[in-house]
Amino acid sequence: FSQSRNPLHNLPPPPLPCPVSEPIIGKLQPLTRLLVPMHRRRNLRLCSTLLLVGNAVPTESFSGSTATHLRLKSIRGSRIDTKSPIRQELEYGTPNRRRYSLLPLPLRLSQRGDGITALLCQLLGMNCAAPTDFTFSFTGFACRGGGTDIHSDGWGLAFYEGRGLRCFHDPEPCADSPIANFVSNNPLRTLNMIAHIRYATAGKTCLENVHPFQREMWGIQWCFAHNGDVPMFKFKDKRGNLPWIGDVPGERIYNPVGDTDSEAIFCSILNALKAKFDVLPSLPVLHVTLQQLCKEIESDDDSILNFLLGCGEHVQFAYSLPGARPGSDVWNGLHYTIREPPFTQAHLSDCDYAVDFSEFCTDEDRVAVIATKPLTEDEEWIELGKGQLVLFDNGLPYAEPDDCFEVELQGHGLDSDVVPPNPSLEEDLRRYQFQQSFFAGSDI
Repeated sequence: FSQSRNPLHNLPPPPLPCPVSEPIIGKLQPLTRLLVPMHRRRNLRLCSTLLLVGNAVPTESFSGSTATHLRLKSIRGSRIDTKSPIRQELEYGTPNRRRYSLLPLPLRLSQRGDGITALLCQLLGMNCAAPTDFTFSFTGFACRGGGTDIHSDGWGLAFYEGRGLRCFHDPEPCADSPIANFVSNNPLRTLNMIAHIRYATAGKTCLENVHPFQREMWGIQWCFAHNGDVPMFKFKDKRGNLPWIGDVPGERIYNPVGDTDSEAIFCSILNALKAKFDVLPSLPVLHVTLQQLCKEIESDDDSILNFLLGCGEHVQFAYSLPGARPGSDVWNGLHYTIREPPFTQAHLSDCDYAVDFSEFCTDEDRVAVIATKPLTEDEEWIELGKGQLVLFDNGLPYAEPDDCFEVELQGHGLDSDVVPPNPSLEEDLRRYQFQQSFFAGSDI
């Protein structure tokens, strides 16, 4: 994965179209059987007329004993309203020689609505030991933005370059976005990345409501993406103010630009941290404080709160209070997998794309991938526990506050030229009874 020795631009590209060996008309049932294992969705509805949502995909390829290539053409034109499914026709024959770089999408879902969507929104995070590009994971993730799922109300991506934060936001479906296509075909390396695809349940579909949200605090770029439903943030007080959380009163410095509860939660968390600390908190103290704020946010029994919070080049937090929407048995949570030696092959669940990481990685490489729903079929994914807050650094999870001292002592804590660091780290070490043998000789 590392930029110096194993650039991921050497990975094989996503599969390109292949010629049609025979007409497709009249063979929809075999095609249906081929597609279902890619989705494994209990509520997926396939229809013989293939009602498709989103922009028509110019080409589509599927795996199997005989590779079949479809060209999908809109009856009404090249642009399709994502809110209104339109009948598509199958065009068969030998495709032209144009090479498409669009992502390989197995299927478009037949309709939009609570009866078919799998999840509220979906999150993707990546945390690495060495600069790594996210082409492989983002390829599968992007398929879910209007392709293999109906999260077609916008998408966004933020990744750190040193202290800077580079962001891409688009209110269009990720599966059809030229910007997402550019990101998927141009390796962009980072230690820390957060992405989001949106299914709008609060707030209109527009650019200002696209995650991840970002703010500067303490001279640090923070970013935040959320999946869930938090009743506490659906209402404001008589003055239009957001709910105040935390045990220290303060000023509402951060306010949402859009009208989502997600951005309101992010601003409230930052306001609470800003009010509580006048110096940079150590990571163990930040872990404890965030956990307390989450408990306050989720005080309502109907709350579903899953988020990723980036707080600099090295570190991101993942929190999960999973649950199901009213009337649905679909579980909304967070999962993660660690790619580390010995590396093996991984195959994406949402398209026919596999990579053998042992061909490109070294023993120093390690990547943690966090996702709402597992992205691959052949890797071990671990679900975060109910109410669990995990810090990720160097591609490793740290689930307890005292575990975070190791990250702090490696120099990966909050870093700012504006606000001084906490001078009482030794006191924090004693309070959490951290193993003294670890930090002996560390000038503490």
